[in-house]
Amino acid sequence: METKDAVKALSALAHEARLEAYRQLVQAGSAGLQAGQLAETLGIPPSSLSFHLKELINADLLESKHEGRYVIYSVKFESMSTLLDYLTENCCAGDSCLVTSPEPHAKSES
Repeated sequence: METKDAVKALSALAHEARLEAYRQLVQAGSAGLQAGQLAETLGIPPSSLSFHLKELINADLLESKHEGRYVIYSVKFESMSTLLDYLTENCCAGDSCLVTSPEPHAKSES
C-alpha cells in the first residue's frame, strides 16, 4: 500500500458517522447490510448515510452490490487487512511484538 492510499483510507474513517458505519459493516461480515437497515441502526438519515458510504467506497474500504431493489454494502476485508499491514509494518523496530487484547471493561459497582 502506498502512503497516499493509507491517508485516503484513514481520512475516510476520520469521521464519526463513517467510522460507526464501517464498524457496523465489519460486524455484519461478508454478507454486508442493506443501506436502509444500516441507516436505521445508526439513526442517520439515508441521504446523509449515502454520502458517507460513497466516501468509504472511494477510499476502497467498502463495496456495494444491487440485490433487487436493495443496495447491499460490505467491507472490503482485503483492503482493511492491507491498511492494517501498512500501519504495523516495521512495528517494534523489527522485533517480535507481543499483541494483547485490552481487558473487558469491568462493571462499576454502585
